[in-house]
Amino acid sequence: PVLRLLEAQLQDQRREHEEEVEAMRNQLDLMQEELENQQQLFLQTLQLSPEVQVELGLQQEITRLTNENLDLKELLEKLEKNERKLKKQLKIYMQKVQEFEASQTVVPVERRPRERNMQVAVQRKEKDFQGMLEYYKEDEPLLIRNLIT
Repeated sequence: PVLRLLEAQLQDQRREHEEEVEAMRNQLDLMQEELENQQQLFLQTLQLSPEVQVELGLQQEITRLTNENLDLKELLEKLEKNERKLKKQLKIYMQKVQEFEASQTVVPVERRPRERNMQVAVQRKEKDFQGMLEYYKEDEPLLIRNLIT
């Protein structure tokens, strides 16, 4: 059984390797065709007058820069859209933090007398419970930061 499994794996690897080699050969053929086309264009431009060569070079550069500008504009639009989305999220989180902070100032005042009464009845470690989350007072800045982000 182990030998058959290894043979099957070897055949799979061989098949994958052959597929990769075939894909690379196709890619190489395409690159060779492209190179030949570029060489022909280069030879044709060498036969042209210097003025026409300069003009063609300028046209190619203008086309390249135009395409680059379009790509950059598209990227800028995506980034601006993402920025607007993040600003909206930040506003929402800031409101939640303010609501959370407001609830934190109300809850301890209501619970403190009850907690003191409970301390008298049952001795236990003193914890300051606020809201529905249990956390240590020193972890509060980290908790707020995580809520915001």
